[in-house]
Amino acid sequence: MKIILISVLIGTSLQCYSADKDSLFINPDTTLVKIVKTAPTNFTNSKLLNYAIPAVCIGYGFFSLDNDFLEITDRAINTDMREDHPNFKTNIDDKLQYAPMLAVYGLNLLGVKSKNNFIDKTAIYLISNTLMGMSVDFLKTKTHKIRPNGSGRAFPSGHTATAFVAAEFIRQEFKDVSPWYGFAGYTVASATGTLRMLKNAHWFSDVVTGAGIGILTTRLTYLAYPLLKKGIQKNTNLNLMITPTMYQGKPGIYAVLPL
Repeated sequence: MKIILISVLIGTSLQCYSADKDSLFINPDTTLVKIVKTAPTNFTNSKLLNYAIPAVCIGYGFFSLDNDFLEITDRAINTDMREDHPNFKTNIDDKLQYAPMLAVYGLNLLGVKSKNNFIDKTAIYLISNTLMGMSVDFLKTKTHKIRPNGSGRAFPSGHTATAFVAAEFIRQEFKDVSPWYGFAGYTVASATGTLRMLKNAHWFSDVVTGAGIGILTTRLTYLAYPLLKKGIQKNTNLNLMITPTMYQGKPGIYAVLPL
């Protein structure tokens, strides 16, 4: 139970650092929770922090590949989970990784307005997933890390990366509506990573790295997409073909540009 709570707190704290306009304030005397407007912080520092946090998560994972202390930490967390839940089995993580993404479209159907229109946000999500999938597959192939259950392709966790792409997706789309959507998405993503560890499918460092990759690829996509869209609109005669696709079982986007 301690590991689950810690995992959820890690995910929600990552989101908390990224709240651009609103913050959650909890009054310790009355236990009341309210949303308050915060003064704008230094633009450069806040933007750098947005990318520094997931980068640190990724760096932690790479450092763990050849660090005795972090390897011992991985094994200690795994042992603790196996002792508490020796026969844990579930497939809900296979569905849960997509839950925040589905919630975006569900909220739209309920009348909650998102940041981008249907085409733009779908393109952003597919591009983010493609970048994430390529990164995860490359690292899995190159690192040859063994999972706790003895199988291969442990590093990083693809389920966790997918879940955090979806979590950052819902945060970005509704951050101007309420920060609670982002917190909910990050909590679900953290639960996905925790389930992967409970199932003995991943080490803690695999999950942390997957989270970092998912967040970073999505934030970079949101940063670059307006420029990409503007470039395509400028070149109206550009013979560019873009279609949805599946990459390593994950939704993505396929683009062909004749030279």
